[in-house]
Parts: sequence; C-alpha cells; structure tokens
Amino acid sequence: MLAALAAVFCLAAASDPAERLADPSQEARARAIFQEVRCLVCQNESIDDSEAELAADLRRLVRQQVAAGRSDDQVRDYLVQRYGQFVLLKPSGDMANLPLWLAPFALVLVGGGGLYALWRRRRPEQALSDEERARLARLSEPET
Repeated sequence: MLAALAAVFCLAAASDPAERLADPSQEARARAIFQEVRCLVCQNESIDDSEAELAADLRRLVRQQVAAGRSDDQVRDYLVQRYGQFVLLKPSGDMANLPLWLAPFALVLVGGGGLYALWRRRRPEQALSDEERARLARLSEPET
C-alpha cells in the first residue's frame, strides 16, 4: 500500500511522464530531495512546488544524480558545490554559515545593550529648589 501511495505522489512530481524514474524507490528519494532544494527563481519554494523552468532543470538534474546511484548526501553536496548553500531550503549549520545563524541574536544583544546604555545615562529628575518653587508659584498665579 505504501508503494502504491509513493507511486501516486511520484506521478505528481513530473510534468512529463518520461522524466520520472523507472524505479519507484529512486523516484521517491528524488522527490524527498526536491522538498529540500530551493527554486533559485522563486526563492521561497522548493523545486517540487515551483513551476519555473529552472526548477524543472533542477528536478531533472536530481533525478539524473539519483539514477546514477549517488546517495542523498552526495546529491545535496553536488547541488551545493554547483549553486552554493542558498540552494538548500535549510542550510547547514557549519562554520561558514555561523554568522548567518548568530546575526539575529547579535542584533538583539547590540540593540538591548544600546537601550540599556541610554537608560543608564538618563539623568534622574531633580527636585526643585526653594527659589525655583517660589518663582513657579509667582508665574502660575493669575495676574490681576
């Protein structure tokens, strides 16, 4: 039953039946990779969801790699070598991407530190002296 369900999902992925892989397990692997690869035209869609011509080219490329016997990791590595980390919808957390992962936290810390510094520098309001209170009282009295 799972194989039949996988075959139905595989049919939906290829716009041209000739593009589908003959082996249903290979086609299912390719479809799983499609979900992880970003369409470089649409940028926020996977190549599985995109109808752009480049997405179709990437789907063919992934199918060729899977048919050649490459593992899922090898296919992803090939795409990253060719198109960069941006091609993956979930980029790896390696050292090259560490600034991207840490940048939001750094911005929050810098902003919070700046607000704290402004708060600390703010002078507390001082009480009025007797002379100032008397002058204020004279100014606020209605003139007759």
